[in-house]
Amino acid sequence: MSIAVRAAVESDVPLILGFVQELADYEKLAHQVTATEALFRNHLFGLRKVAEAMIAELDGAPVGFALYFYNFSTFLGRPGIYLEDLYVHPAARGHGAGRALLTALAQRAVAEGCGRLEWSVLDWNAPSIGFYRKLGAVPMEEWTIMRVTGEALAALAAGKE
Repeated sequence: MSIAVRAAVESDVPLILGFVQELADYEKLAHQVTATEALFRNHLFGLRKVAEAMIAELDGAPVGFALYFYNFSTFLGRPGIYLEDLYVHPAARGHGAGRALLTALAQRAVAEGCGRLEWSVLDWNAPSIGFYRKLGAVPMEEWTIMRVTGEALAALAAGKE
């Protein structure tokens, strides 16, 4: 079996949305997915693309993806890559697709002078945490992710408390 990783192209948008929906099902968060093909097409391939994706293929068939964007570390004074989503079809796990996607992202980070590659993982997802630790990833236990969305985001933007 052969694993290959390639940059996503615009015709992959339905595939990417399908992977996102499968990931959301796995994470028990399907009710939160409001993404559409049009949104992905605009934000991944439009005039102002804000994220990118890679597709993993097993013997030529797409089996997973990584969606990422660039951030910036003021402490390092360098950009970084933030991995928003990594997903491999359950039937294709164990064949190296996840590792190949992370290796490709790490290669990109190193080639572009990035100071880090980082991502979040649900605390109950022990198989993924174990996999990431084997690759040398360490949890940032002293950090808490903060998020403002929906009505709270609108209120903050309007200057309301």
